[in-house]
Amino acid sequence: MRNIAVVTGTRAEYGLLYHTIKRINEDDKLNLQLIVTGTHLVKQYGNTVDSILHDGFSISDQVDIIMASGTKASIAKSTGLAVNEFSKAYERLATDMILILGDRYEIFAAAAAAMIMNIPIAHISGGEVTEGAQDEQIRHAITKMSHLHFPGAEAYARNIINMGEEPWRVFNVGDPGIENIKHMDFLNQEEIQRELGITVDSETLLVTFHPVTLELDQLPYQIQNLIEALEESGKKIVLTYPNADTGSEQIIEQILMFSERDKNVAVFKNLGSQRYLSIMRLCGAVVGNSSSAIVEAPYLKVPAIDIGDRQKGRLKSDSIIQCGHDKQEIAQAIRDALSVEFRAKIQTSNSLYGEGSTSTEIIRALKSIEIDERLLKKKLVWS
Repeated sequence: MRNIAVVTGTRAEYGLLYHTIKRINEDDKLNLQLIVTGTHLVKQYGNTVDSILHDGFSISDQVDIIMASGTKASIAKSTGLAVNEFSKAYERLATDMILILGDRYEIFAAAAAAMIMNIPIAHISGGEVTEGAQDEQIRHAITKMSHLHFPGAEAYARNIINMGEEPWRVFNVGDPGIENIKHMDFLNQEEIQRELGITVDSETLLVTFHPVTLELDQLPYQIQNLIEALEESGKKIVLTYPNADTGSEQIIEQILMFSERDKNVAVFKNLGSQRYLSIMRLCGAVVGNSSSAIVEAPYLKVPAIDIGDRQKGRLKSDSIIQCGHDKQEIAQAIRDALSVEFRAKIQTSNSLYGEGSTSTEIIRALKSIEIDERLLKKKLVWS
C-alpha cells in the first residue's frame, strides 16, 4: 500500500483535486493521507474544512499556518512555519509521496519540506504562465522540486520539458477543472434560488477578483474601477471572496461595501464547486481575473472577461475578452460579452485543456511509477 499525501489549502484547489482525492481513497493499492491547510481552516474564508468532511473524506492532519495579517512579511513567516509543520506531518504519517496542485505559498512550503525529506513530489498544473503574479515564480520553483508532473495542456508539458525536466516524468493529463464539469450534477435555477436566495440568468455576472501580487500599489485603483463598472452595468452580480493573498482584505472590504449599497449584489465567502459551476453555467458572463474564466468558462461556452495581467501568458480561448483596469474598458467588455452576437460566436469554441480524464491518468501514474533511485535522482536534460 502506497501512502499518498494530498495537500489542499483553498476552496478552489480542493474543488480541482476532488476527483483525484476520491479515486485515491477508493483504490486498493493507494492509501489517502489528506492534509488540510491554508484558508480551509480560517473562519473569514468560510471554514471550508467542513465541506471536505461533508464529502466523506477523513483528514489525516491539519496544518494551521495562516497569520492574522495579510502582509508580505506575515506570508513569509507563514511559509516558514508551514515547512516545519509539513515535515512533522510527513514524518508522523510515513508518507511515501505527496500530490500537490498549483502555485500558492503553502503549496510551495509543502513541496520544500518533502524535497528536503527526500519524499517524491507529484505536481498538478505545472508549466503554466501567469506573468502578472508571484505565482509564476512559485510554480516554476515547485516544478524544479517535483519528480512527477501533471500539466493541463500539451503546451505546458513542453514548457516543463524545456525547463530541463526529463520527458518520462511529464504526463499531459488535461486540466482537472474540465473533469469537474464532466462529472458535475448541476443545480438548476430553482435549486440555486432555494439554496442561496439568488436568481441567476443570462444577464447575471459571476465575479471573482484576486490581488495581483506584483501590482499591489495599483490595487485600490483596480478594485474601484471594477466596482464602478459593475455598478454602471445595472446587472445582477454574484461576487466571491478572493484568495488569501496580500491585498485580499482590501478587496473584501470594498465588495462588502458594494453589496451593502446595491441590492443587485450578492457576496459569498465560499460557494463550493457545485454551486459555483452551476451559477457559471447559467450566468451571462464570468468577470475578473480568476483561472476559472480561462479553463472552465470556455468549456461551458460562457463568455469571460479577463481583467489585467494576472493570467497573462496562459492559453486562452476566443470566448475570453481581454481588457485592462480602466473603468470604461471593463464596462465595454461587459456589454460585448453579454451581446447576442458574441454568445452565438463562442458556441463553436473548443477546450484547450483536455477532455476530462485527469484523475484516471494521475492515478495510473501514481500506481505504476517505481519509487526508486531513478525517480528520486533528478537530472537536467535538454533535447
